[in-house]
Amino acid sequence: QVQLVESGGGVVQPGGSLRLSCAASGFVWDYYAITWFRLVPGKEREGLACFKMNGNLTYIADSVKDRFAIFRDDTKNTIYLQLNTVKSEDPADYYCATGRVSECRVYRGTASSWGMAYWGRGTRVNVSS
Repeated sequence: QVQLVESGGGVVQPGGSLRLSCAASGFVWDYYAITWFRLVPGKEREGLACFKMNGNLTYIADSVKDRFAIFRDDTKNTIYLQLNTVKSEDPADYYCATGRVSECRVYRGTASSWGMAYWGRGTRVNVSS
């Protein structure tokens, strides 16, 4: 049973940093792509970053490529999303997802949700001074 559990959300000051975690289980860890998304009420879901596990390649969306990073810890079966220089537009629910997709797909400068069949419950990020 595929399971993704996000954590690490909270309140961060503008300009600050936050590291989100996505702990994964129930599938072949080093084969499928894992992607981070965020959702703001009233807006479209945004694909932020993707990790192509088989090949160790990453993709960061154009909108956040100068501030966010994605990396893995194989000892913990965890994918991280590092948020740096947090801005007022970053508050959202952040989700990780995976599916039987081994490649990171890009759609209009964002990480595509194509093939993402399994989703975590999300972790919320708020920005406040």
